[in-house]
Amino acid sequence: MSEFWLISAPGDKTNLQAWERMNAVTSKSNLSSNSKFHIPDLKVGTLDALVGLSDELGKLDSFAESVIKKIAQYIGEVMEDSKDKVQENLLANGVDLISYLTRFEWDMAKYPIKQPLKNIADALAKQVTQIETDLKTRSAAYNNIKGNLQSLEKKTVGNLLTRTLADIVHKDDFVLNSEYLITLLVVVPKSSYVQWQKTYESLSDMVVPRSTKMIAEDAEGGLFTVTLFRKVMDDFKAKARENRFMVREFYFDEKELKCEKEELMKLASDKKQQYLMVRVMTSLATGMPWHISLRNGFMVPTGPCELHLAQKTEAEDASMRGLQYCCVFSQGPLLRWLKVNFSEAFVAWIHVKALRVFVESVLRYGLPVNFQAMLLQPNRKSVKRLRDVLNVVFKHLDEVAAASIMDPGMDIPGLQLSNQEYYPYVYFKIDLSLLD
Repeated sequence: MSEFWLISAPGDKTNLQAWERMNAVTSKSNLSSNSKFHIPDLKVGTLDALVGLSDELGKLDSFAESVIKKIAQYIGEVMEDSKDKVQENLLANGVDLISYLTRFEWDMAKYPIKQPLKNIADALAKQVTQIETDLKTRSAAYNNIKGNLQSLEKKTVGNLLTRTLADIVHKDDFVLNSEYLITLLVVVPKSSYVQWQKTYESLSDMVVPRSTKMIAEDAEGGLFTVTLFRKVMDDFKAKARENRFMVREFYFDEKELKCEKEELMKLASDKKQQYLMVRVMTSLATGMPWHISLRNGFMVPTGPCELHLAQKTEAEDASMRGLQYCCVFSQGPLLRWLKVNFSEAFVAWIHVKALRVFVESVLRYGLPVNFQAMLLQPNRKSVKRLRDVLNVVFKHLDEVAAASIMDPGMDIPGLQLSNQEYYPYVYFKIDLSLLD
């Protein structure tokens, strides 16, 4: 279960005994996995400042969570060819998210604890806001590449009436640079092939005999060329339509077709490079390059060397031992940025959670600062039971709130929060299901 509960209770002797009892009960009954959550001694400031900061931190908490979810989901989008590997790329300070959370340590260098709480909150807000701004800029650039590529790719699918012909037609299919003759492309339904062959020469005057040939075919029909005199072109098109032969509006331009192919290849390359950059695999002994291709999300050598490696004999294997090969793969710039800034945003988010626990604990339990924060990972099947145990153990902290939780129909005078989100102890949820 990827849900965690970050809670706190006063740290005096009585509550520590209750804490230990709760920990023993939940662990023994397998209700949750528990660990202490260490929060340093932060500067408290005034009560008014804490009340105002509590509201600000609530908004910052939601904002930071939304940003890391956006980044996580965008990593999944960029890694579209390797969706199953997205989770292992979601790291915080180089470790998986659960490990970072359960072993949380305050970053003293990035967020010095000698400064006021408001300054720390402002620094966290500024950091997350900057990450979101950069994400918008980078995602817009990537989406532009992806959108242009999709637009071009759409032209390569569909039937012969609508799809691009850049990868179908060739220069030899046309009569070019003629003052009098022109070659047209006609889409003929499969059921009308025989009719086309019998009638195309008589659809109008001045059609070159035996000038038709089929150059492409799909499930619905075929693409035929036909050559005729320019001055009868309009008449031929009209007669062709009457016979359900559709003339494509197409004029062969070798430079334009070449540009279209190159643009498609470039956009595909640009999109892929945002995810993965590949350097050539080379034999350090011979200096000969190897070709690389992507298969099922993995980069593998292809070409003659692949066959050689796959089918080499024992003698060849022995001769190969002295050779050294180098294959260097690096993540593309967008994926690298996403991973780095996901880590930064996640770390900032958990520091926001720590700040919220500190502020709410001081507001609820008073001064001097003395509370214990703890991280619980509930067993999926025992969430309700765990909540009941916590309410029983800590009901002395707020008898009215505890009673209202046990009796959902009871109102708490002056309390604006939903009863289901208010407990006798300080409580915040951390949900690591970032890809849902």
